[in-house]
Amino acid sequence: MRFPDSFLWGAATSAYQIEGGREEGKGTSIWDTFAHTPGKTYLGQTGDSACDHYHRFAEDVELMARLGIDVYRFSIAWSRVLPEGIGAANPNGLGFYDRLVDDLVAHRIQPWVTIFHWDLPQSLQDQGGWANRETVAAFAEFTRLLGDTLADRVFNWITINEPWVAAFLGHYEGIHAPGVTEFDTALVAAHNLLLSHGKAATTLRERNPDARVGIALDCRPSQPASDSLEDREAQRHFDGFRNRWFFDPVFGRGYPADMLEDYRKADRSLDFIREGDLESMAPPIDFLGVNYYTSLAVGAGREESEEPVVAPGPNPPEGFTEMGWEITPEALPRYLWELYERYHPSQIIVTENGASYSDGPDANGVVNDQRRIDYLHRHVEALAQAIDDGLPVGGYFCWSLLDNFEWGHGFSQRFGLVWVDFETQTRIPKASFEWYRRTIKASR
Repeated sequence: MRFPDSFLWGAATSAYQIEGGREEGKGTSIWDTFAHTPGKTYLGQTGDSACDHYHRFAEDVELMARLGIDVYRFSIAWSRVLPEGIGAANPNGLGFYDRLVDDLVAHRIQPWVTIFHWDLPQSLQDQGGWANRETVAAFAEFTRLLGDTLADRVFNWITINEPWVAAFLGHYEGIHAPGVTEFDTALVAAHNLLLSHGKAATTLRERNPDARVGIALDCRPSQPASDSLEDREAQRHFDGFRNRWFFDPVFGRGYPADMLEDYRKADRSLDFIREGDLESMAPPIDFLGVNYYTSLAVGAGREESEEPVVAPGPNPPEGFTEMGWEITPEALPRYLWELYERYHPSQIIVTENGASYSDGPDANGVVNDQRRIDYLHRHVEALAQAIDDGLPVGGYFCWSLLDNFEWGHGFSQRFGLVWVDFETQTRIPKASFEWYRRTIKASR
């Protein structure tokens, strides 16, 4: 597999999933609150310690250098920097990210910063969170602070990670923080997240015209479960609900007309859309980040659901990961081509791709995660062919560098290239770590 010389190889993480370190002035986030609510996470596990990256980041950067990645994508914990979400900054929080960025640069690893990866300050949630339009202004101020602090060394910014998840898993299904279960509230939250993306992009460019700004949208490519009219109609709605409701506004198309009609027929309130909002959501972006894990077939009755056909857990059937997701590498280039032909982004970056398998150390301390290697190889191979055919993909971030706190699944799902003992914080690079290192080296 050959890739262009400019192609970027990376790994990704997020703050709540790896950092721990709730001391030194860090405020409470909605994930702190949610994880400490009985029954919300696997075995009541929390990210209080996670991978202890807050104290061990230098060790983790050494692992990145050993891996040979060009770029590292990480997120900023909003409540670590601004404990109340607004107001006075926490110098300890800013100092942590300052040191992390310096260490990355010293190791010739480009820092790619995700500004929001789901851990909203609880103080803002107490005022309505993403359902409160004032959170948009708070996010713009948070972005300005980060730009003023890091823009001399950080040149690539991702405004929001997976707004669909934050909006609908957090405000409709209620399985993510803040645990709300109201569809109309999820629509409002999605709208304000998209507004925040636009405001953040504008804010960054005002402070630094050379900043490269994008957004990371997760996607669920789909096909009808059958050729019946009912299944085809269900798939159309699912694609609008899951994908186009976010991709279309980012690229200046506004909300999809068919989905606006569907929501009106379902008596969903759309009063949150104000004059000028759609324009504010759509400043030009320098790259489109796409998070891809799986695709699925959609049948009637599943228009607004992506519950996996295989339950999450160890020992999944062949062709599935332990998240219960079907392994469909062929859908990745097909969907990227569809996005390119529809929206014409100047560059696409695969900002997340990976698989959960719980393989641990054997008697010799070796983690032989061949299933993860197979998953990654098939997806990277499909991506290489698409690039060879002319698709403008500029980079690939493996999810994830470390086993980590996997949200509601707690520590039961392991996506890392590095195995983590969450009791001792021992790190053991897996066989997939070595595969990725060799793949990066061979692609040069």
